[in-house]
Amino acid sequence: MDLLTAPFRYEFMQTALIAGILVALICAPLGVYVVLRRMAFIGDALAHTVLPGLVVAYLNGWNLLGGALIAAVATALGIGWFSRRQALHEDTAIGILFTGMFALGILFISTVRSFKDFTHILFGYILGVTTEQILLMSAITVIVLATLVALRKEFELTSFDPLYAEAIGLKADRLRYVLLVLMALAVVAAIQAVGVVLTSALLVVPAAAATMLTNRLPRMMVVAVGVAVIAAFTGLLLSFYFDVASGALIVLVCIALFLVAWFTRLVRDRLRAAHQRTQGVSP
Repeated sequence: MDLLTAPFRYEFMQTALIAGILVALICAPLGVYVVLRRMAFIGDALAHTVLPGLVVAYLNGWNLLGGALIAAVATALGIGWFSRRQALHEDTAIGILFTGMFALGILFISTVRSFKDFTHILFGYILGVTTEQILLMSAITVIVLATLVALRKEFELTSFDPLYAEAIGLKADRLRYVLLVLMALAVVAAIQAVGVVLTSALLVVPAAAATMLTNRLPRMMVVAVGVAVIAAFTGLLLSFYFDVASGALIVLVCIALFLVAWFTRLVRDRLRAAHQRTQGVSP
């Protein structure tokens, strides 16, 4: 038991765990809608398009997460604007903004002498989370969860039956804008934990694991949060003992848990099919 608790006697590990839990509370419930609506590519795009905002903020000595937030929200609104009313296919709009913003970020990075200054931005550094960043993550957590609760029925209906939602007067486009902005906030919160490169995994993998285990939306969100929290705790623990990157381990633990969930689903489906065959031949 001491092996599990000893690392968290250090203040920096406690702060990192709090950050990991906050990221789990933000990304996992939101990720369920991302998976159900097949928006995983958008999450990946948002994670990369914050790069110019981060670099500009760094070069001017501004708050990094503030710069990322501006870039992420601008990208989210841009995706919604370009793809509204099918004027441009959404995947095309994402591809344009994704490549353009990421290229702009690389251009800004090339103006400095060393790329080492940006390794934490690209790959994350959850062990270096500050109190100020924890407060910002907490605020984002409250905003995202409160919005998901307030618009639960609307999001659920537009996710499962968008045509009926439109028929009863729900503005699916507006709800999509809201969801995109929430995704932008989630990306900003997760960047400090796992960086630009791996942020999209936290939006997708825990939710994908949850869909393997249940079909009920509230339970799906609870399972997704559980997977993300376990991954954060386990990833931090392993990184402490093996002295490797925390963010990468958190994502790899998420993927391992997804594989467990997938295998569980596979075994359950085969057992159910075998039972149905048995019932079919029985008198």
